Amino acid sequence: MRRVIQFSTGNVGRHSLRAIIGRPDLELVGVHAASADKIGKDAAQLCGLDEPTGIIATDDIDALLNLGADCVVYTSQGETRPMEAIEQMAKFLAAGINVVGTSMVWLVTPRHADDWLREPLERACAAGNASLYVNGIDPGFSGDTLVHSAASLTTRISSITVQEIFDYGNYDDAEFTGAAMGFGTTPDDDSPMMFLPGVIVAMWGGQVRSLADHLGITLDDVRQRCEPWYTPERIECTMMTVQPGQMAAVRFATEGVRDGKPVITLEHVTRLTPAAAPDWELPPDGHTGVHRVVVEGEPRVEINTHVSHPFTIPPMPAASPPPAGRSTRSTGCAARPKG
Repeated sequence: MRRVIQFSTGNVGRHSLRAIIGRPDLELVGVHAASADKIGKDAAQLCGLDEPTGIIATDDIDALLNLGADCVVYTSQGETRPMEAIEQMAKFLAAGINVVGTSMVWLVTPRHADDWLREPLERACAAGNASLYVNGIDPGFSGDTLVHSAASLTTRISSITVQEIFDYGNYDDAEFTGAAMGFGTTPDDDSPMMFLPGVIVAMWGGQVRSLADHLGITLDDVRQRCEPWYTPERIECTMMTVQPGQMAAVRFATEGVRDGKPVITLEHVTRLTPAAAPDWELPPDGHTGVHRVVVEGEPRVEINTHVSHPFTIPPMPAASPPPAGRSTRSTGCAARPKG
């Protein structure tokens, strides 16, 4: 049985915590919490379970290091505080404790991550003879495993498009996701963090480059594009309330370019309500979102993946390598000749 620490209990972490507690092959030995209102509470309280575990949340990392854990599941938001997140991960790695996580999305493709981010973690892994595995659905599964599955059905590929098309209205994260993507802003406001020059490429460019490497494609450039949509009506949702004239949907992408044309595209179509941006692509009927891969070639292949969890806590497959939780997916595939 593997001994596991859950690091953070937020939008992703509380699902991960619940999964760990429910796994008979895993033993929860520690929980890290940063919020004062969570510290001192039983792990069960933090993920909606009734039966106490006896594991009490703490913010004392040194105490967690001394628990003899085999692995830490790191789901704390790291993109807004990368140096602190690197330091926290490195402490566990240097102590010989493996780390799996969903944070620090640049590390989904570590070979393409900047040296300042990757090298301290490589040193910590070497010092502790430990491993670090970061993954998610996007970036992650949909732009990696799903693409290669689709590509395996073709004899010739002309382009690849990976899309996340989702209603974010029920995602309770206005502070980071909402603000970073600019929901609720007007055309006269400063550009949100996500859409500053180079940020989209920094977040998803590594996966574009990794796909190009694996498929033997030489790219001339990796670029980004962004298109906001401003609502004519007031919108109230879990994420936030948006007034007329404010942004309620956005479409953005990272594109790998060859000969002046995008050949690998990672695109997001993100709304706060299904009624927003009605002319943009929508998920299939009956679904609030879809992770889609379209391979244009011979034959054309389209795979639509729907994750069974409610979008309020997006599940991540980082938990699939031992030790951590499970996610359930339903996948539809359509392959047909062009023309």
